Amino acid sequence: MSRREAAEGAAEAALPEAPPAEPPMIRTIAMPADTNPAGDIFGGWLMAQMDLAAGNAAARRARGRCATVAVEAITFLSPVRVGDEVSLYAQILSTGRSSLRIRVEAWRREREGEHTNRVTEAVFTFVALDATGRSRPLPPA
Repeated sequence: MSRREAAEGAAEAALPEAPPAEPPMIRTIAMPADTNPAGDIFGGWLMAQMDLAAGNAAARRARGRCATVAVEAITFLSPVRVGDEVSLYAQILSTGRSSLRIRVEAWRREREGEHTNRVTEAVFTFVALDATGRSRPLPPA
């Protein structure tokens, strides 16, 4: 076994076997219009869903408008197929004066069964905005 295969096997072994216990921020169905030329769900569609989930968490915590300013290390772990149910979980990792770092995991459930697996993860950074579009301090938690 090569070092790469050993590292990939160790990484897969470290992946959680079940989605987070809290309810997902978003749950949706992958549709044929969301596919890439290979017939799998397009990564850009999945990233947009993740941004929506992170944005929802950010707006709730900031109690107002927020904007995405960065996405760190998006990792596509396995494909999503047409008809799969995709659940997106968001967790606020940290906050600054006006910023929030939010980890998002995307999990798929196959259409005709109960098997689930994590398919994508990333960390999104948002900034809270005022009515003029300038950064504003986060309200107290």
